[in-house]
Amino acid sequence: QVQLVESGGGLVQPGGSLRLSCAASGSTFSSNAMGWYRQAPGKQRELVASITSGGSTNYADSVKGRFTISRDNAKNTVYLQMNSLKPEDTAVYYCKRSPGPLNRDRRDYWGQGTQVTVSS
Repeated sequence: QVQLVESGGGLVQPGGSLRLSCAASGSTFSSNAMGWYRQAPGKQRELVASITSGGSTNYADSVKGRFTISRDNAKNTVYLQMNSLKPEDTAVYYCKRSPGPLNRDRRDYWGQGTQVTVSS
């Protein structure tokens, strides 16, 4: 069973920064694409950023230039650096692991989520 544990959320003022971390269990991390998603109250869950096993990244238009996704395969961890935060970034942020070529289990796995609140 894969476990994803997010951390780093909290309350921050507009214009501030936070770094989210997602630590993954398992031995195939380096071959898995990873993603950060968020869900605000009353809204659908949406993709924020993703990173492939090769390090290619993709961002939602709303966060381009402000957020950076990265990964440390030695630590089985993916990060989301969030700068210039806005109130509309307030949401629960989730980490997702997509199945890779080494995984017989083809399910996506999700973390439990971490709350990010941007408010003065």
